Order: sequence, then structure tokens, then C-alpha cells
Amino acid sequence: MNKETILKEIRESLVEMEEEKVVELCEKTLELNIPAYETITNGLIPGMDEVSRLYEEEEYFLPEVLVCSDVMNAGLDIVKPHLDKSSMQEPIKVVMGVVEGDTHDIGKNLVRIMMEASGMEVHDLGRDVPLEKFIEKAEEVNADLIGMSTLMTTTMDGMKTVIDRLSERNIRNKYKILVGGGPISQNFADRIGADLYTKDASEAVRRVKEIFRRA
Repeated sequence: MNKETILKEIRESLVEMEEEKVVELCEKTLELNIPAYETITNGLIPGMDEVSRLYEEEEYFLPEVLVCSDVMNAGLDIVKPHLDKSSMQEPIKVVMGVVEGDTHDIGKNLVRIMMEASGMEVHDLGRDVPLEKFIEKAEEVNADLIGMSTLMTTTMDGMKTVIDRLSERNIRNKYKILVGGGPISQNFADRIGADLYTKDASEAVRRVKEIFRRA
């Protein structure tokens, strides 16, 4: 089995939620001396990208996405210890959470799962997050992006508060700002000065990847 074939099988098996097969194939890549970095970037991540596409087109739903994420993590557990760190690109660092006053976090959790599965480093602050905490954590981990969500109109303005505080400290340009949630719109995102607004998790991952490729 050559490299192209085995990586293709990893992608397909991940999409088909075949965890044992993905683990077996990842072990095979090590036997064949295929670099762990290639297995991740040309096998596991493209497989999860396909899952994102299926989710976006409503062929897959949340349960399938969660299973596929578990399958990917099982593969990562096999190859990660063999990574040559020098060959890895620095991951996109994301700080995210549900803004203060809101405890609805299902959408945020799905975005986190999709981002982690695509190789991003996600620092999830959870729900009902004090507004200052977004900035503190972003500074602490040297984040690239701050993601905020809410399902309540009463807490939407907290997103603007975070952006305003970043501007007051002259650090607004250090971070891209992603906002989302039921009452959020592109118009609202533009009005508060956010960089990105997305309707769902798969779009969020795709747009974030695009913006940092252009950066």
C-alpha cells in the first residue's frame, strides 16, 4: 500500500466513522515511515474537512460530527507522539466563549469541536464568561482570534464592549474577532467592528482558515 492510497483510506474511513480502521491505518503509516505530520495534514484533517462539508449540506448532523471527531482524535492519539515538532506549522490560537449573561453553549461547543478537529488550538472559556476574561485569556495565550457567541439579545452588546476595551488598550489589531449566535447578523457584526460573522460551525472553521491564509 503506497502513501497516497493509505492517506486516502484514512480520509474515507474517518468520514465513514470507522474508528478501528482509522487507528489501524494510522499505525500502518508509522510502519511505512510516513511522517506523522503528513498523516495529519493529508489524511485526518482533510477527512474532517469533508465531514464539515457534509454537515454544512445537512447530510450529516451533530451526532455524526461528534462521532467523526472521536474517530479523528483516536487517529491523532496514534501519530501525535511521533510528530517532528519542527515540521508543524504554528496552529491558529482561538479563545472562545459565550458572553456574560448567557448560558446557551451548544452552538459554541460545536464550533470548538470543529475547530479542534481542523487543527486549531482552542481555549474554551465556557459559558457566561465575564467580558474581561476574553481579553485576559487572549493576552495570556497570545491568541490569534477571539470568538464570542450568544443566543440572547440582552447580552449581544457585551461583544461590542470587548471590542471597545481592546481598542481602548490599543491592542485591537492583535486579534481577529469572530461573533455568532441566534440573534447575531452580519449587520450587527459590521456595526460593532467584528472581523467575522458566521451562521454555523462549519462556516466558522472555513472562514477562519481563509482569513489566516490571507493574513
